[in-house]
Amino acid sequence: MNEFLTLPGYSLIDAWWWPYAFVLIAGYVPTEIWRHVGVVLAGDLSEESPVLLWVRAVATALVAAVIAKLILFPTGALAETEPALRIAAAAIGFGAFKVTRDSVLAGVLVAEAILIGGWLIQGA
Repeated sequence: MNEFLTLPGYSLIDAWWWPYAFVLIAGYVPTEIWRHVGVVLAGDLSEESPVLLWVRAVATALVAAVIAKLILFPTGALAETEPALRIAAAAIGFGAFKVTRDSVLAGVLVAEAILIGGWLIQGA
């Protein structure tokens, strides 16, 4: 064990709070730094500039790819559900998103309700 992480009779890695501290330090802090740099550098850019349009297109494509991967090649508990259920949940969630004037919260909640409800019915 690392000398820094071990105190007499106590190890920091075994502490209940260590995973939360690790996520905060390794995940949040580096991301937050780049967000602030982005705000400073993008302050003078127009929303319709080619650079920002490209960034928006890439971000949208990445989100779409992650959703498609979760639907078509799920892992864990999601893999126990039928593909038709996953597709229906995504489609109905998208419908709720559009009906509620692009409310992401409504779309996610409806899709989750369909997925969980279908999973419970399927398991029964």
